[in-house]
Amino acid sequence: MKYFKRILLVAGALLLAFAGWLALTPMPDGVPVLEYHMVNDADNDEGWAYNVPPEEFRQQLDYLQQQGYTTITMLEFMKAKKGKLELPDKPIILTFDDGYEDNYTTMLPMLEERGMKAVVYMVTNDIGRPNYLSWDQLRDMQDRGIEIGSHTANHQPLTHLDPEKQAEEMRLSKLLMEWNGIRTVFSFSYPNGAYTDAMPGMLAENEYLTAVTGDAGLNTFATNPYLLQRVNIPHPRFGLTEFKLRLWKAAVMTKLGVKQH
Repeated sequence: MKYFKRILLVAGALLLAFAGWLALTPMPDGVPVLEYHMVNDADNDEGWAYNVPPEEFRQQLDYLQQQGYTTITMLEFMKAKKGKLELPDKPIILTFDDGYEDNYTTMLPMLEERGMKAVVYMVTNDIGRPNYLSWDQLRDMQDRGIEIGSHTANHQPLTHLDPEKQAEEMRLSKLLMEWNGIRTVFSFSYPNGAYTDAMPGMLAENEYLTAVTGDAGLNTFATNPYLLQRVNIPHPRFGLTEFKLRLWKAAVMTKLGVKQH
């Protein structure tokens, strides 16, 4: 019993020391990238974990603006990296994976109300299917300031495929969108956030400029553009407090140096 209490005391002391270190040392600077999927009121089991209800999403957007964040696109981030654009004081990138129809019907109007931008990563072979974006919607979104990126052709886990198939998923998704009137696709989202050491080079060969991972953190111009840090925003269980903690998590992971690129 005494031994167990001693362990608890040591663990508590270490936790307090860690908390003090976090509180007393400055948090790192960088660009957060947020990962969303759906914005709707659906309550089904299949999409619940990936769905942010509109009212919750509205609160998150308003909080970001209150905190002084300005949304940018991936292409604008890269233009700034190359000295062709000046970033706002607190840039942030909102990204949406898979290309659900509510990104057009619900998410886009809410962004436009606030003068905000986003990046939508589309699974190309899902375009036009029920509950997914159509070609007309994608083209209209791009005309209205949304960057369209690739989330592969079929959303297969790339790390489970051979290199030839990996490259095919990257290449075909980009070509199909550009052939159908989407202006040049520059950015890529790894399915499930998973990647291999060879994939950045494969993306560069296919003329992509950026790619987002599933590793939380903040991004600077020194971050590998094909391994950008991104923090997931799932269905909120604890309202805006959880969202604030997700943003904090990105800064903490960078500060700790955990899976930073």
